[in-house]
Amino acid sequence: WAALYPLLSDSCELRSVRGWFERVGDLAACQAAANRVLHGKGVEALKTFLQKHPATQTQPHIPPQKSKGKTRYILHEQIYLEIEEAAQIWSEGLKGSPAVTERKHPVLPQEGKRNMLLTSALPYVNNVPHLGNIIGCVLSADVFARYGRLRGWNLLYICGTDEYGTATENKAREEGLTPQEICDKYHAIHADIYKWFQIDFDFFGRTTTKQQTEIAQDIFWRLHERGFLLEDTVEQLRCESCQRFLADRFVEGECPHCRYPEARGDQCDKCGRLINAVELRNPQCKVCKETPVIRSSKHLFLNLPKLEDELEQWLDKSTSSGDWTVNARHITRSWIRDGLKPRCITRDLQWGTPVPHEDYKEKVFYVWFDAPIGYLSITANYTDQWEKWWKNPQQVELYNFMAKDNVPFHSVVFPCSLLGAQDNYTLVNHLIATEYLNYEDTKFSKSRGVGVFGDMAKDTGIPSDVWRFYLLYLRPEGQDSAFSWSDMALKNNSELLNNLGNFINRAGMFVSKFFDGCVPEMLLNEDDKRLIAQVRWELKQYIQLLDKVRIRDALKCILSISRHGNQYMQLNEPWKKIKGGDGDRQRAGTVTGVSVNVACLLSAVLEPYMPSVSHTIRQQLQAPHTCVSAILQNTGTFICTLPAGHRISAVSPLFQKLENEQIEVLRKRFGGQQVCKRHSSIITRGSPAETMKMCFPERAKQLTALVAEQGNKLRGLKAQKADKSVIDDEVEKLLQLKKQLSLAEGKNPEPAAQKGKKK
Repeated sequence: WAALYPLLSDSCELRSVRGWFERVGDLAACQAAANRVLHGKGVEALKTFLQKHPATQTQPHIPPQKSKGKTRYILHEQIYLEIEEAAQIWSEGLKGSPAVTERKHPVLPQEGKRNMLLTSALPYVNNVPHLGNIIGCVLSADVFARYGRLRGWNLLYICGTDEYGTATENKAREEGLTPQEICDKYHAIHADIYKWFQIDFDFFGRTTTKQQTEIAQDIFWRLHERGFLLEDTVEQLRCESCQRFLADRFVEGECPHCRYPEARGDQCDKCGRLINAVELRNPQCKVCKETPVIRSSKHLFLNLPKLEDELEQWLDKSTSSGDWTVNARHITRSWIRDGLKPRCITRDLQWGTPVPHEDYKEKVFYVWFDAPIGYLSITANYTDQWEKWWKNPQQVELYNFMAKDNVPFHSVVFPCSLLGAQDNYTLVNHLIATEYLNYEDTKFSKSRGVGVFGDMAKDTGIPSDVWRFYLLYLRPEGQDSAFSWSDMALKNNSELLNNLGNFINRAGMFVSKFFDGCVPEMLLNEDDKRLIAQVRWELKQYIQLLDKVRIRDALKCILSISRHGNQYMQLNEPWKKIKGGDGDRQRAGTVTGVSVNVACLLSAVLEPYMPSVSHTIRQQLQAPHTCVSAILQNTGTFICTLPAGHRISAVSPLFQKLENEQIEVLRKRFGGQQVCKRHSSIITRGSPAETMKMCFPERAKQLTALVAEQGNKLRGLKAQKADKSVIDDEVEKLLQLKKQLSLAEGKNPEPAAQKGKKK
């Protein structure tokens, strides 16, 4: 009746429901409740009431039990016991918490520990990764790697650039460089982008190495010697205009299965089925747009049908015991269901790993045979003891992170290569695949200037942690999702600024303002214990979800913890009680102390998602080094990490509002071609000076004041000889504010960030 009150109190066309609502509303208890909540102010008064009212928690249903002929309900008793247990554990604090262990390289498997090897699908070196590429592999894996290290797992995270193939040859031709020069250039670009996004690889390598050649050729010979390779003459598409055979990804045409007009020569992005380039209808060379002709060439094939039984046995074991995403299972099973066919592993190219066979010395390995072997060779470049990871399936768990288009190569082709090599290779235990991330209502396109690419994100003035948060918030786990500027602003302003940032900042500010920077004494009552139990439950959910690599869902637990904290403070109103008598002041102290401890917990669970923000929170709270590992050990423990008397540092806001004007500038800047009103001409994202000619005086005025305020704060810290890390954080905030000011003034933000530097 209460839940339906806002809907039914005015009018309702459902007569039976309306009649029931009025009959129940006539009950004395209901009338008294309505008067107490609404105070005669109508439905609008519900909003204020709900803000102060704690959120209800969904508890497990426990059936009634019979005892001596009487029905006895044990639900409340169990909840009471859980609340008391949570409060007791919380009060014990950091006693016996695990020591913080520094990461030492090389990371190698250890007896008696959970040894985990993480890989991200190797990004092609010939282009700049866009946001979809970043969330699909490296960012998702980074969150899980950071989380695993905090949990105390022995974990190695490796990745690198995939550098061989026609894509690199063509890019080199476009830019007038050699293939190796292109690889060197774009490897550095990728590394810089991932560094800005705070991707914490143990090692970021590349495939153009001596180790890649040695390991790939060794696997080739082992397959050859064991009879898992076939020889056949195949028909290929050759572009007479370009005078060469076309690699699969450099021919496009109509899919023979679903008629999608932009299918590639190896796979259709729409229906997901693998195809041979010669099967395409109306094929075109992607380089010159001419129609290619069919020519014959002799090649080597991996005999997948001969390995099918062994593959199925391994798949049954891996998918039943490991964490494979639903799409990874479905795509893999569809391949098996359709029947495996021999897969070509050689190509008529020059830039690649040479085939070490006299009859094929003019050919190189096909990228989808060669590239996954890059995981092994990159590890070999990291440590000469690489076989302890890659030939140790008894001790090592292998996690592969990728987008769904890479699944069949990691779940069928690559495992078959390693199974056929018969050298005790470590095979994937957990295959984590995302769907696709689109841009607004279209696809990312570098050529059309549509979408945000990795090297552009830092030019927006939006911190990398905010980019990480939003990409992880909409991570395409079960279905495709779309990046949206307006939604990014909404999530930043509501979830980060008003929810998370508001709670953490208020908790710290109350300690500073009302208690001279020292955490006050905490005497827990039932409300405090209930909050502690709620937070503990959310923490356990967070750990259960992240253990299963449900990254997006676990992030929602963090935001729920913060919402519980906000409701708790709103209900208890410490800012009012601090002005009352001794009892009220004691109550204000307890609420403040509990809240600042929830803030410390939030810094721990935020670490995998927003590492810089997490560090800043702990820095402001002067949190003990052991607090994160103590909170995330075992199944999760919410403990009092900041006891009474603990002194915190200066507190400042963690997030800034994204204004509509700022968002509109960015939407236009990254939306491809558009009309510039001032010049009535078509401009593109590639001309930043033009795309930024829109300015917003009001926003610029606000930011000018913020820049001045931040500058004064920075000068004060320098005068006080504050720690270098504190000063560095505040300098970064000042630079970000200056970038936003440049955007609001219609200027290119990059020069603003570099202003004053000597050349």
